[in-house]
Amino acid sequence: MLTQAADGVLIHQSDFIESNAVVVQGAAGALLIDAGITDDEMVTIADDLDRLGQPVVAGFATHPHWDHVLWNAKLGGVSRYGTARCAADIRAFLSDAHWREHIASALPPEIDVPLDLLGLITGLPTEATQIPWDGPKIRIIEHQAHAPGHAALLIEARRVLVAGDMLSDVLIPMLDSSAADPIEDYLAALRLLESVADDVDVLVPGHGSVCGADQLRARIEADRAYVLALRDGRVPNDPRVGPSAKPGWEWVSDVHNGQLERLAQRSERNETAR
Repeated sequence: MLTQAADGVLIHQSDFIESNAVVVQGAAGALLIDAGITDDEMVTIADDLDRLGQPVVAGFATHPHWDHVLWNAKLGGVSRYGTARCAADIRAFLSDAHWREHIASALPPEIDVPLDLLGLITGLPTEATQIPWDGPKIRIIEHQAHAPGHAALLIEARRVLVAGDMLSDVLIPMLDSSAADPIEDYLAALRLLESVADDVDVLVPGHGSVCGADQLRARIEADRAYVLALRDGRVPNDPRVGPSAKPGWEWVSDVHNGQLERLAQRSERNETAR
């Protein structure tokens, strides 16, 4: 079911880790951002948009992780965009003969994910600052936190920020462990998002609850505090991990522990290299 987040901006939230698909209504149809998780959900989105007289005319993936580059044939054979780095990264992932097994290992068996159209992303020119479509101007805010070529999207006339996998109330900041400096990448991305905060009334994270401007800066500060605690070797005081985590989200503590382990290994390698 689509729910309204702002004028001309609709949300479909999946039961799977509260993933948010975002619909932006345009003159001739809709732009679909991070289309969804299961076949049934994407068919529902297509049917709802048909009833609204808003067929999908374009897609966009905020970043190259598998759960953000899915598609269903009923959504149409339209152009699906991402940043140049996003498109290159998902192409590299799909070049691995075992990519389907990698995705299956991350999923509970009851989740039916459509894989035939996964990752068919057209990379926009590196200098692109807007999505090319016949609808409200959408500014691309590219950064390197969480994944290569990650893009937040500012729907300027609607004052909506689509943040991708950042600024969630249920997920902690998840670093790109393959990056040269994942901590600084994340802090730099938060500064970019903070720079547009005055232009935002509604925040839509990739996972978790939509919020208003009153909570946006608080989420930025919460993510920054977590990342700084990782950088400084402190235990983060973060309700998204530990016993205060939202019921059903206790596994986020495992993500946190994994990040600690990888950062410790990186530090040991750096010390050894000196």
